[in-house]
Amino acid sequence: MSDPTQSRALCAVDDIDDPGTRGFEVALDGQQVLRLFVVRKSGTLAAYRNNCPHTGAPLEWLPHQFFDLEQSFIQCAIHGALFRPEDGYCVRGPCVGRSLEPLELEVRDGRLYLAAAPGGARRSPV
Repeated sequence: MSDPTQSRALCAVDDIDDPGTRGFEVALDGQQVLRLFVVRKSGTLAAYRNNCPHTGAPLEWLPHQFFDLEQSFIQCAIHGALFRPEDGYCVRGPCVGRSLEPLELEVRDGRLYLAAAPGGARRSPV
C-alpha cells in the first residue's frame, strides 16, 4: 500500500455501480493531468489510464461510459477494441494481445483513492 498522505481521493466506492465505470482527471505535479477511469464488475474495482494502446485516444463513448452495451468489456469508442475489465487485456480489435495501463487503487473507509505513484496493482476488492 502506498503512503495514504500521497494518495488522491477519487470518490465514494458506492458512486460507481456494479457493473459500472467512471472517468476522472487528476492533477499531478505541475500542470500534468492524468486521465483515468475506474471499472467495477462483480465486486472488483480496477483503474486504468484513459488511453487506447492502439491510438492513445480516450476510450469512452460519452462521459463515464467505458463498457460495451452488454457491460461485459471495456470498449474503445474509436475502433471498437474490447478489453477485459479485470486486467485490461485486449481480446478483440487492432491491439489484440496488448493491455490498458493499470493504476493502483486503494479503498479506505468506503472511499476510493488513486495511489500516489501510478502503476502496480490494478484490482481492489470492495
